[in-house]
Amino acid sequence: MSSRTRVIVMSLSAPVIAFAIVGGFLGKVTAQDTYQHLKIFDDVVNLISNNYVEQVNADKVMHGAMHGLADSLDPDSAYLSSDQVKQVESRATPPTASVGLELTRQYYLRVIAARDNSPAAKAGLQTGDYVRAIGGQPTREISVWEGMRMLSGSPGTKVTLTIIRGGNTNDPHVVELTREALAPSVVNGRSVAAGVGYVRIAAIGPNTAQQVGTQIADLTRNGASKLIVDVRRTATGTPDEGLAIARLFVAKGTLAMREGKGGARETIAAGAGDGGVTLPAIVLVDTGTAGAAELFASALSGNLRADLIGEHTIGRAAVQRLMKLPDGSGLWLSTTRYLMPDGAALHEKGLEPKVAVDEPTVDFGQAPPATDPVLEKALERFSAKQAA
Repeated sequence: MSSRTRVIVMSLSAPVIAFAIVGGFLGKVTAQDTYQHLKIFDDVVNLISNNYVEQVNADKVMHGAMHGLADSLDPDSAYLSSDQVKQVESRATPPTASVGLELTRQYYLRVIAARDNSPAAKAGLQTGDYVRAIGGQPTREISVWEGMRMLSGSPGTKVTLTIIRGGNTNDPHVVELTREALAPSVVNGRSVAAGVGYVRIAAIGPNTAQQVGTQIADLTRNGASKLIVDVRRTATGTPDEGLAIARLFVAKGTLAMREGKGGARETIAAGAGDGGVTLPAIVLVDTGTAGAAELFASALSGNLRADLIGEHTIGRAAVQRLMKLPDGSGLWLSTTRYLMPDGAALHEKGLEPKVAVDEPTVDFGQAPPATDPVLEKALERFSAKQAA
């Protein structure tokens, strides 16, 4: 091994060991396991350096190796360069506009959800679309953390996305979106049938629970005796904000569990004053229901407070934090995950609806269907319960 390559390998030992320590590399590893894997890592670098047909850019190889370690964990964990770490630590005002997309990773970046009435939604983007490129840059090696920041910017600025739908790589769609300042919380309500109120939570933020309570009070005054709460394509907000909405509906019991490294669990329970909303409820979910919305739906379902109707949710219920490395780079690492009220896994598992209904598939340029089969199924279920 050349002296340059050996220096690089040694400089990268600290990051690799850091992965082992936090349990991200191979779970619970012993010192002997760590040594063995570092030895293999050294051997791989040696073989590449001495045998690869072209001159090796060792910095590029090592950078790719660190990205690969993070990519093997979950879609939200990432390896950050020193410049990206500085962005996280900066006190500068973050960009105030976005296109309304939430992303995950599945080979390319992939759309979890496009917010109602956002630039992305108006352009026809939908859950499951692959984002093959952002501004012409392929997303194959872009983390969710980096992709979300690339989509943010100043109001009025534009970004171009290359979209693949349905796995058809031969028919990409290039979409130009203009960033807009979007409200952190969006809640609307209306009557959808006699005695049935409908609350749409399109985005979850600090004031969402209060807005939901206001909408329900208005619907109740106008004769609603049952509620349908729609959190399809809702993927914003913090876990605490999602649980705050759940507290409106659940008077007692466990709302969720929070689990850290080593399996240590903390129970999050309903408290005094919770459960003010007592109307029978149904929650609409789909594969775009993520994070705060999933915790809300899980809390209601787990406490038998509402049935879930729709599609299996994505399973995005972890919290990340920055862990700096000696060279200035860092790990954006999932260090805490949330569990369902009964202790079952939620992160990377998702929620199974009580009644499964698939969302209709819409091709690019095609108008959305005139009817909503998931909402119709919820209305049918209320009618069936009333008849029984």
